[in-house]
Amino acid sequence: MKKRPNFLFFITDQQRADWLGCYGHPVLKTPNIDSIAARGTRFDNFHAASPVCMPNRASLLTGRYPSVHGLRYNGCVLPENACTFVDVLADAGYHTAAIGKSHLQPFTGIAPMGKDPKDIAAAPEAWKDTRLAQYEEEPEHYQGEERYDIKTPYYGYQHVDMVTSHGDRCGGHYQQWFRENAEDWEALTNPKNELPHNYSCPQAYRTPIPEDLYPTGYIRDRAIDYIRARADQDEPFFAFVSFPDPHHPFNPPGKYWDMYSPDDFDVPLPFQAHKNPTPPMRWLHDQWKNGGGQATPQTAMMLGAQQIKEAMALSAGMMAFIDDAIGDILKSLEESGQLDNTVICYNSDHGDYLGDFNMMLKGALPFRSITRVPFIWSDPDGPSEPSSDALCSTVDLAATILDRAGLKPFNGNQGQSFLPATQGGQGPRGEALVEYNDGGNRLGFDLPARVRSLVTPEWRYTVYRDQDWGELYDLTNDPNETENLWDSPDHQSVRAQLSERLVHQLIAQMDESPQADRLA
Repeated sequence: MKKRPNFLFFITDQQRADWLGCYGHPVLKTPNIDSIAARGTRFDNFHAASPVCMPNRASLLTGRYPSVHGLRYNGCVLPENACTFVDVLADAGYHTAAIGKSHLQPFTGIAPMGKDPKDIAAAPEAWKDTRLAQYEEEPEHYQGEERYDIKTPYYGYQHVDMVTSHGDRCGGHYQQWFRENAEDWEALTNPKNELPHNYSCPQAYRTPIPEDLYPTGYIRDRAIDYIRARADQDEPFFAFVSFPDPHHPFNPPGKYWDMYSPDDFDVPLPFQAHKNPTPPMRWLHDQWKNGGGQATPQTAMMLGAQQIKEAMALSAGMMAFIDDAIGDILKSLEESGQLDNTVICYNSDHGDYLGDFNMMLKGALPFRSITRVPFIWSDPDGPSEPSSDALCSTVDLAATILDRAGLKPFNGNQGQSFLPATQGGQGPRGEALVEYNDGGNRLGFDLPARVRSLVTPEWRYTVYRDQDWGELYDLTNDPNETENLWDSPDHQSVRAQLSERLVHQLIAQMDESPQADRLA
């Protein structure tokens, strides 16, 4: 009987689809990630369920949209009783591991925007059991010298090596390891000891932390340790290897800081490239020109061309480190004799505007730069086509991985397996829903933005709650989304058709779990 396949799932944070060599980036070199694509299928039309970290990662694990699984926006939590596809794999005999960033629970103790924790605690909720006894990713657990033992299974994971936050000062198990292995750890994390540089990009600083002590190096080494430990085991494994980069702050360590120069990059879509900017775009432009700043370090902003090119160069440095790390992990997989029975995936949780219309980071405006992400599937069984234009969503990953493992999803899963598309067949869907919910009112919105988009191969249609404007882009003739056709008289019938299709998608956002067990 043929052994069930292992799964090695790489995921990055805040990486656009076009920021890989195999996706045609003209500057960035990613030979190791490209080698995965060379052995498998590169998906060119893969979209996040939500272009923000926590909701999309919860959609990945549950195969459900944020409005159904409950982790609606960053700062919420995926309920402990949520079933994940990792649970299904573990129940079927897989050994499951999460190495690196998880972010299914808050990893700060900071109160939400404009709210008092006491008021939140005092307010009754619609459901009686809503708060976890403790958040496993919060900083307080990792302050001691003894390694903190996360309660497992953690959303299905039996082995957890936690890395929280971003940049060179990550938390979790990494922080405990860092304090133990860096003799001068306090000096290395003191902002006074940052290395000099001539960049002016916000959140760019040159870390004194060496490469092997940086979070990417830690995740690389823990993944290699895990793969080697599984080499002589009978049970197959699912390993989720998650890098917090490329993400602000922009601080690749060591040689990766100046591996790329800002002069290597262009800003092909300045603000002026958009023919009729939406109100939030105009608001961001006004903030930029009038020195308004950001509401939080995570809030979208606009920058000048030079600062954007600096961010690009440093993001490329982060990606180069990740690519080297993945190369080392793949080498260990091959040396351990497990390469020929391991499905390898590469993905990111969402993208980054990264200069499109002078915007940076992510936000309520669901341009393809933040919703379209890389996805690569390399299957030792093949056959595969080099690329696929099948429209796929993060919610489809759970069903696809379980399909490959010969297992069925749990009731309430909303995704569809695209396994045939990994073998040259058709994808399962003609349209994808993208949800965005903000935790605070930003980008000029009076209330926290609630946004729903319908993406088809030809169109992107977006509705903003309680706004008398929206977005409609012709992706065939305007793939860079530079002209909003919402008010175009010639496109009212298209808008009506997409509006009806979006209504059907929203009607489908009813939780089908639990099933009824009586007629009435």
